[in-house]
Amino acid sequence: MPVQFDVDPLVSRLAETTAEFVREVVVPAERECGGSVHDAPESLRESLQKAARESGVFAPHVPARWGGHGLDLRGQAAVFEAAGYSLLGPLALNCAAPDEGNMHLLEKVATEEQKERYLRPLAAGEHRSCFAMTEPAPGAGADPRSLHTTATRVPGGWRIDGRKWFITGALGAGFTIVMARTSGSPGDPGGATMFLVDAGTPGMRVVRSIETLDEGFFGGHCEIVFEGCVVGDEQVLGAVDQGFAGAQVRLGPARMTHCMRWLGAARRAQDVALERAGSRTAFGSVLGDLGMVQQMLADSEIDIEASRALILRTAWELDTGSPAASQLTSVSKTFVAEAVNRVVDRAVQICGALGISAADAPLARLFRDVRPFRIYDGPSETHRFAIARRALKPYRQPGPDSAGPDSAGS
Repeated sequence: MPVQFDVDPLVSRLAETTAEFVREVVVPAERECGGSVHDAPESLRESLQKAARESGVFAPHVPARWGGHGLDLRGQAAVFEAAGYSLLGPLALNCAAPDEGNMHLLEKVATEEQKERYLRPLAAGEHRSCFAMTEPAPGAGADPRSLHTTATRVPGGWRIDGRKWFITGALGAGFTIVMARTSGSPGDPGGATMFLVDAGTPGMRVVRSIETLDEGFFGGHCEIVFEGCVVGDEQVLGAVDQGFAGAQVRLGPARMTHCMRWLGAARRAQDVALERAGSRTAFGSVLGDLGMVQQMLADSEIDIEASRALILRTAWELDTGSPAASQLTSVSKTFVAEAVNRVVDRAVQICGALGISAADAPLARLFRDVRPFRIYDGPSETHRFAIARRALKPYRQPGPDSAGPDSAGS
C-alpha cells in the first residue's frame, strides 16, 4: 500500500488558522509569563482555551462526538506543529500532554459511562488530567515492568498503595489514571491495571511539585502518594491485569504527538536564528554570509524537514494499523527528540548572548523545555535498544535471548 502524505485542504486551512492564532494570541501570553506555567493559575488556561474556541481551532484531535475536529494523526501532524510554535499553544488548543494522550486512551478503552464522566469534560477543557505510572527507583521508569504500586482487592473495589513521581500535570488535575500492579511481582511482563482516581479521593495526596529543568507543562511534574486509596470496580479502566496492553494504545500515538508539538518549537527557534543571521552584522558582513553559520542553518533545515517526513510516515502507519508502526514510533521519537535539541542548540549558538537571554528572545526557555524530551516517553537509549532488537529478530539464531524492556518502544 503506497504511503499517503496528502493533506486535506480543510486540515491545511486549520493549520494556517492555528499558526495565526498562536502568533497573535498565544505568543504574547507566553512572553508575559516567561513560559513558566508549572504553577500558573487556571484562569490563564481558561482564557487561552476560550480564545481558541472563538478562533475555531480548539480540540483538533478530539472526535466530533466530543466537540472536536476529529483529525487523524496525519492531520494532527500539521496542526500540532503549528500549535507547538509556542510552549502554550498546545495548552490553548487543549491538545497538550498529558491530556491529549489521556483523551485518546479514554476514547479507545473506556466504557460509555466512563467516557461521559471523564472524557467529555476533559475534551471540553472543564478540567485537566494526569497519567501516573513513573515511580521512584526501583519502581517503574523506562522499564514499566518494574511497577511497584499495588492495587489489592477489597469489598466493592480496590485499594491502591504506592508512590509515583514526575507525574506531569498532577497539580490541580481533576482525575488521575493510575497504573498499579494487581498480580505478579515487579519485573513481570503483565499483571498491571489502570484505574481512574478522582481528585480528592481519600488516600491520594500530591506531596510536592518537583522543580525541573523545563517549565512549560501546566500543572508541573509532581510526586503523588497513594495510601489506602480505595476506588470502586467501575473505576477500572480497561481489563484487570491488562494495563500494560491498554497503555500501549496511548503510548505510540502520544510519542508522535510529542514529536509534532516539539517540531513546532524547533521551527520557532530556527525562525529566530534566521532572523538574527539575516540582520546581525559582524566581521564586515551579515552572519548569514559566514560559512559556519550557513552550515548550522542548513543542518537545522535538514533536521526539521527530516523530522516532519518521519512524523508523517509514522502517523500514516499508525492511522492504517500497520505492524510497522511500533518500530517507527521508536525511530521517530528518538530521531525527532535529538533533532529538535540540535536545532534549538544551534539557534542559541547563532544568536550568541541574545540566545541565552531570558527576556529578549524565546530560545533560553525553548532550550530548557526541549532538553527533557530526550528522556520523556522513553529515553533515546531505551528506544535504541528496542529498535535494534526488532531489527535483529529475523536474523537471530536459535538460542538464549537476552532480556530487556521491549515495552519501552512498543
